[in-house]
Amino acid sequence: MSAFADTTSLSANADIVVLSAYADIANLRAADHMRVNSIHDLASAARGRRLDLGLSQAELASRAGVSRDWVNSFEAGKPTVELILVLKILEQLGLELDVADSADSQRSRPAGLVDLDALLDEYRQP
Repeated sequence: MSAFADTTSLSANADIVVLSAYADIANLRAADHMRVNSIHDLASAARGRRLDLGLSQAELASRAGVSRDWVNSFEAGKPTVELILVLKILEQLGLELDVADSADSQRSRPAGLVDLDALLDEYRQP
C-alpha cells in the first residue's frame, strides 16, 4: 500500500500536505524543476524526494550531518531553518536551488502546477 493511500486518519489540512508532497515530486520528475514560493514548498519537495529514494529521516540526517529532529522540523515547514543546513539536505537528495527573476519564473512555470497557498487564500476570503 502506498504511503499516500491511507488518508482516513488525516485532517483536511494534512491531506493537502500529503497530496502536495506527492504531486511536487511527480512534477520534479516531469519538469525537472518546480517553483518554490514558501518553506513548505521546499520542504514538500525534499520530503517527496527522500521518500522516493527510500531514505528514512534518520538516514538522511546522518548523511547531511544534522539531527533527525532537525529533518523532521524542516519537513514540517519550520520557518526558521538555517539555509546552510537546507542546502546540505538538498545536496544529499540530489536537488539544487536556482534563483530567477519573478518574470522569468512566471514564464517558465510548468503547465498544470497549482499554487496551493493561493487556493487556500481564496477559500479563506469571505
